Amino acid sequence: MKLCFDRAFQRFREDPESPVLANSPEQQSDSAGAGSGKAAAPCKVCGDKASGYHYGVTSCEGCKGFFRRSIQKQIEYRCLRDGKCLVIRLNRNRCQYCRFKKCLAVGMSRDSVRYGRVPKRPREAATTENMPDLAKSSGTEPTPPPEVEEPDAETLQNDLTRELAKVVITAHKNNNSYTDEVKTTLQLKTIPVKPERTNGEGTSKDPVISSTTSSMEALSTLWYNVAFRMTPSVQQVVEFAKRIPGFNVLPQDDQLILIKLGFFEVWLSRAAKLSNEESIIFDDGTVVTLEQLEIIYDAPFANAMLAYVNNINKLLLTDDELAMFTANLLIYPQRNGLCDRETIASMYRNLGDALQLVLTEAGVADVPARIDAFAVATQEVLTLGARHNELLSWCRDHWQRLVLPALFSEIFDIPKAEEDESLASERATAPISQETG
Repeated sequence: MKLCFDRAFQRFREDPESPVLANSPEQQSDSAGAGSGKAAAPCKVCGDKASGYHYGVTSCEGCKGFFRRSIQKQIEYRCLRDGKCLVIRLNRNRCQYCRFKKCLAVGMSRDSVRYGRVPKRPREAATTENMPDLAKSSGTEPTPPPEVEEPDAETLQNDLTRELAKVVITAHKNNNSYTDEVKTTLQLKTIPVKPERTNGEGTSKDPVISSTTSSMEALSTLWYNVAFRMTPSVQQVVEFAKRIPGFNVLPQDDQLILIKLGFFEVWLSRAAKLSNEESIIFDDGTVVTLEQLEIIYDAPFANAMLAYVNNINKLLLTDDELAMFTANLLIYPQRNGLCDRETIASMYRNLGDALQLVLTEAGVADVPARIDAFAVATQEVLTLGARHNELLSWCRDHWQRLVLPALFSEIFDIPKAEEDESLASERATAPISQETG
């Protein structure tokens, strides 16, 4: 399934504006090197910026304090996920069991906590050995240096989750053209293409049209108008995805799978804001009617699409809710073909926690019921996405007779016809009738 997005995907891993790269240990290391000539080492436990060498390992203040408290208080932790949680800066407080296990795995020493820091030089060792005698002669106990305690674990976790939600919401607002502001200024226009139907011929996977050349040309024009107006959203969803914390560090094949299989679901969820139970409305005001959807797909799918639109609109989603909902659709760990499913599942849980926090802080009366409604909508649109991919097999089989935008063909794995740019331009500017409303 590996396929490169020529214009939309090549710059993913090097984009300096990405919040993921900006907060990553590698990026911090680069920044430190630029200013001081020496790169700052990452914490071996969570990847945050290390503050020094603590208990035998280069680590940050947070992991240093966590390990010290765990040993001194002899705390016994439990993991609810079989001891396989990913420990990174963003979620290091989510599972204390796995964080403590990783502290030990990277070499933190229990004895260093019990007996103090191991001296680095023989001279320091001699001084340390004499300390008990000095304490006795003075009649006082040596005072350990003061250490700054971390904030409460729950408070810190909420802060990190709130930071995640803020990044996702900002990315959504900056990369989505299906907004309330656009809705108030739309001038609706329809695509005047109605290919003739056959008399009972055709399968559920094939558009029901006559076999005449004129009907095929009409269908091709209809397909191009739909694809042409959907294509700008491909770039928007790509930009949205790469700004979700953690996305850019996934294997590139996994990034492609998540975007390709999640695009239609995210686009339809966004387009619902402008659409209604009778038609899909694009962000330029173009209206695709139920009849036209039945022609290019099939009747059951067309009706299911509009039913989903109606159900989403009944939820009256805020922009913040839509941002978190669509991020969860993109970072869905059950996609076929994923390699690093464990990391993606961890990201998915983090996004779910962020959605719950957004709902709680927005004052939603019944958060569990709202979460359940999102779960139902998720399953509904996942089913639509899978069916949409099946229906596009018609385009894959007839690609030589269609003219589709290159990026649309890329996202849906449709072979690209080698046709003149002039023909593509002609299809892109196909006449559209104007309507008021």
